[in-house]
Amino acid sequence: MTTKMWWSSLSARLRTLVTLAFLCVLMLGGVAWGWTQMTEPFPGKVDAPLCVDTSYAAGDQLSASEVTVSVLNASTREGLATRTLAELEDAGFAAGQTANAPAGTTLTTPAEIWVTDENSPAAKLVRRWIGKVPIRSDVASPAKGVTIVVGESFGELREGPTSLTVTATAVVCSPPVN
Repeated sequence: MTTKMWWSSLSARLRTLVTLAFLCVLMLGGVAWGWTQMTEPFPGKVDAPLCVDTSYAAGDQLSASEVTVSVLNASTREGLATRTLAELEDAGFAAGQTANAPAGTTLTTPAEIWVTDENSPAAKLVRRWIGKVPIRSDVASPAKGVTIVVGESFGELREGPTSLTVTATAVVCSPPVN
């Protein structure tokens, strides 16, 4: 065997060896990447927000279904917030949250409405269903939307309108559009 043939044979074997080594490294890299993808946890479910700020101009109609309402229980009556929210849902309002009122909350009226703007048309619409109760903007609510705080002497909802005309530009926490 001549040197040229020997070198040609060695060169072909070396190229084959290099090619196989490269393909093995490529395959091992693919297997490693695939393994990390398979063992990575699935992304968590993202919950939709209870409500989003929606702007209304003077003259717009605000309906009960566009108002998210949360109810906090400031009484010793178990389940009062849940029952009240269910009644408000039956009246057409969007459901927010229910919980106990923050520790130390005392009411001098059957209920209170807590909002960030006491001139909120959403609060005024809710008030027509609750009765002549104070609308307060000086208390921060832990819940979303218009917050109703019900106390010991809270009875039942009244029959109220399902919508009202907005008199000034306002922002209302409304259920998100699907």
